[in-house]
Amino acid sequence: MPRLTREDVCQAHYIDLEKVRYVKKRMQADGVVNNLALTFQVLGDPTRIKIIFALSHKELCVCDLAGLLGLSSSAISHQLRVLRNMRLVKYHKEGRIAYYSLDDDHIGRIFKEGLRHVEEFSPG
Repeated sequence: MPRLTREDVCQAHYIDLEKVRYVKKRMQADGVVNNLALTFQVLGDPTRIKIIFALSHKELCVCDLAGLLGLSSSAISHQLRVLRNMRLVKYHKEGRIAYYSLDDDHIGRIFKEGLRHVEEFSPG
Protein backbone atom coordinates (compact mmCIF):
# COMPACT_ATOMS: atom_id res chain seq x y z
CA MET A 1 0.00 0.00 0.00
CA PRO A 2 1.46 3.40 -0.97
CA ARG A 3 2.45 5.76 1.82
CA LEU A 4 0.56 9.01 2.22
CA THR A 5 2.47 12.17 1.48
CA ARG A 6 1.82 15.66 2.79
CA GLU A 7 -0.01 16.45 -0.46
CA ASP A 8 -2.48 13.59 0.13
CA VAL A 9 -3.95 14.96 3.36
CA CYS A 10 -5.26 18.28 4.64
CA GLN A 11 -2.56 20.46 6.14
CA ALA A 12 -5.06 22.25 8.40
CA HIS A 13 -8.00 20.72 10.26
CA TYR A 14 -10.95 22.67 8.88
CA ILE A 15 -14.42 21.36 8.01
CA ASP A 16 -16.57 23.43 5.64
CA LEU A 17 -19.92 22.84 7.36
CA GLU A 18 -21.93 24.32 4.49
CA LYS A 19 -20.45 21.83 2.00
CA VAL A 20 -20.79 18.94 4.44
CA ARG A 21 -24.48 19.75 5.12
CA TYR A 22 -25.14 20.11 1.38
CA VAL A 23 -23.69 16.68 0.59
CA LYS A 24 -25.17 15.03 3.67
CA LYS A 25 -28.70 16.03 2.58
CA ARG A 26 -28.06 14.29 -0.75
CA MET A 27 -26.27 11.22 0.61
CA GLN A 28 -27.95 7.97 -0.35
CA ALA A 29 -29.28 5.56 2.27
CA ASP A 30 -26.97 2.75 3.34
CA GLY A 31 -29.10 0.16 1.55
CA VAL A 32 -28.72 1.98 -1.77
CA VAL A 33 -24.98 2.43 -1.24
CA ASN A 34 -24.59 -1.26 -0.35
CA ASN A 35 -26.52 -2.35 -3.46
CA LEU A 36 -24.39 -0.12 -5.66
CA ALA A 37 -21.21 -1.52 -4.12
CA LEU A 38 -22.51 -5.05 -4.69
CA THR A 39 -23.29 -4.21 -8.31
CA PHE A 40 -19.74 -3.00 -8.88
CA GLN A 41 -18.42 -6.07 -7.07
CA VAL A 42 -20.39 -8.33 -9.44
CA LEU A 43 -19.03 -6.34 -12.38
CA GLY A 44 -15.51 -6.88 -11.02
CA ASP A 45 -15.25 -10.35 -12.56
CA PRO A 46 -13.54 -10.59 -16.00
CA THR A 47 -15.88 -13.32 -17.27
CA ARG A 48 -18.95 -11.32 -16.33
CA ILE A 49 -17.43 -8.24 -18.00
CA LYS A 50 -16.97 -10.26 -21.21
CA ILE A 51 -20.60 -11.40 -21.00
CA ILE A 52 -21.79 -7.82 -20.50
CA PHE A 53 -19.61 -6.71 -23.42
CA ALA A 54 -21.04 -9.40 -25.69
CA LEU A 55 -24.62 -8.65 -24.65
CA SER A 56 -24.07 -4.94 -25.22
CA HIS A 57 -23.73 -5.83 -28.92
CA LYS A 58 -26.19 -8.71 -29.45
CA GLU A 59 -28.81 -10.76 -27.70
CA LEU A 60 -27.24 -14.22 -27.20
CA CYS A 61 -28.12 -17.61 -25.75
CA VAL A 62 -26.00 -19.61 -23.29
CA CYS A 63 -24.51 -21.72 -26.11
CA ASP A 64 -23.56 -18.60 -28.08
CA LEU A 65 -21.80 -17.14 -25.05
CA ALA A 66 -20.10 -20.45 -24.23
CA GLY A 67 -18.73 -20.69 -27.77
CA LEU A 68 -17.67 -17.06 -27.80
CA LEU A 69 -15.85 -17.20 -24.48
CA GLY A 70 -14.57 -20.77 -24.69
CA LEU A 71 -16.33 -21.84 -21.49
CA SER A 72 -18.82 -24.56 -20.66
CA SER A 73 -22.53 -23.85 -20.82
CA SER A 74 -22.66 -24.63 -17.11
CA ALA A 75 -20.03 -21.97 -16.31
CA ILE A 76 -21.86 -19.41 -18.46
CA SER A 77 -25.21 -20.28 -16.87
CA HIS A 78 -23.72 -19.74 -13.42
CA GLN A 79 -22.38 -16.30 -14.37
CA LEU A 80 -25.67 -15.35 -16.03
CA ARG A 81 -27.54 -16.33 -12.86
CA VAL A 82 -25.33 -13.95 -10.84
CA LEU A 83 -25.92 -11.16 -13.37
CA ARG A 84 -29.65 -11.88 -13.51
CA ASN A 85 -29.94 -11.82 -9.70
CA MET A 86 -28.43 -8.32 -9.74
CA ARG A 87 -30.85 -7.31 -12.53
CA LEU A 88 -27.98 -6.64 -14.92
CA VAL A 89 -29.23 -9.07 -17.57
CA LYS A 90 -32.63 -10.48 -18.48
CA TYR A 91 -33.82 -13.23 -20.77
CA HIS A 92 -36.76 -14.31 -22.83
CA LYS A 93 -37.49 -17.76 -24.18
CA GLU A 94 -38.15 -18.78 -27.73
CA GLY A 95 -39.15 -22.40 -27.52
CA ARG A 96 -36.48 -24.16 -25.47
CA ILE A 97 -33.83 -21.47 -25.95
CA ALA A 98 -33.33 -18.57 -23.53
CA TYR A 99 -31.90 -15.44 -25.12
CA TYR A 100 -30.08 -13.00 -22.85
CA SER A 101 -29.73 -9.24 -23.16
CA LEU A 102 -28.80 -6.35 -20.91
CA ASP A 103 -31.55 -5.58 -18.44
CA ASP A 104 -31.84 -1.95 -19.52
CA ASP A 105 -30.01 0.96 -21.14
CA HIS A 106 -28.42 1.95 -17.82
CA ILE A 107 -26.29 -1.19 -17.81
CA GLY A 108 -24.98 -0.49 -21.29
CA ARG A 109 -24.16 3.11 -20.36
CA ILE A 110 -22.37 2.08 -17.14
CA PHE A 111 -20.34 -0.46 -19.09
CA LYS A 112 -19.49 1.94 -21.94
CA GLU A 113 -18.44 4.71 -19.56
CA GLY A 114 -16.24 2.31 -17.59
CA LEU A 115 -14.69 1.03 -20.80
CA ARG A 116 -14.11 4.57 -22.07
CA HIS A 117 -12.39 5.46 -18.79
CA VAL A 118 -10.08 2.42 -18.99
CA GLU A 119 -9.29 2.98 -22.67
CA GLU A 120 -8.09 6.53 -21.91
CA PHE A 121 -5.23 5.10 -19.88
CA SER A 122 -4.53 1.91 -21.81
CA PRO A 123 -1.43 1.90 -23.99
CA GLY A 124 -1.91 1.47 -27.72
